[in-house]
Amino acid sequence: MLWLASAPLVLASKSAIRRTLLETAGVSIEVRPADIDERGIETKSSMQAPDAVAALLAREKASAIARSMPGRLVLGADQVLGLGNQRFSKPNDRAAARVQLRALSGRTHALYSAVVFVQDGEVLFEHIGIARLTMRTFSNSFLDDYLEAVGEAAMASVGAYQLEGLGIQLFDHVEGDYFTVLGLPLLPALDFLRRHGSLAR
Repeated sequence: MLWLASAPLVLASKSAIRRTLLETAGVSIEVRPADIDERGIETKSSMQAPDAVAALLAREKASAIARSMPGRLVLGADQVLGLGNQRFSKPNDRAAARVQLRALSGRTHALYSAVVFVQDGEVLFEHIGIARLTMRTFSNSFLDDYLEAVGEAAMASVGAYQLEGLGIQLFDHVEGDYFTVLGLPLLPALDFLRRHGSLAR
């Protein structure tokens, strides 16, 4: 038995991929998505670097759930995309996804994925993973076909793509940890859980 804690880890995220990554790794999970104003927090943090914003959002999510669940260990995670001085969030609609992908085409961007563990108001662990991804230069017709094929999934992530799906066709080169690209630096998170005594060592 790998999971040793008396209660499941609380995941303050509705992300299906984060839940799958943790459960596949043997972590017992209880999902409690945090209801915070992510766009409002990002707007107030407009002068901060993308990595700092990712960490702030992850902390806010975990802290919000931890306040209502005394004694429980809560994981918050978030991801921000940076392209030079620009910062990208999840696109609101297909048109926004198209504009974003057109801006990323032929260029290298960075994904900043933050994971934070909070218990009883205390931040026990925080880590920010960074991956750099280079999109190939693609035609407008390919972009239209891609957006048609992925549908609503284009609005589900900060880059308007899922690397584990059709989004892989957008890229020439990926540098960094695969789990960081998916939105959860899994190896540092598991290492913390082992040191915390929640996972078998």
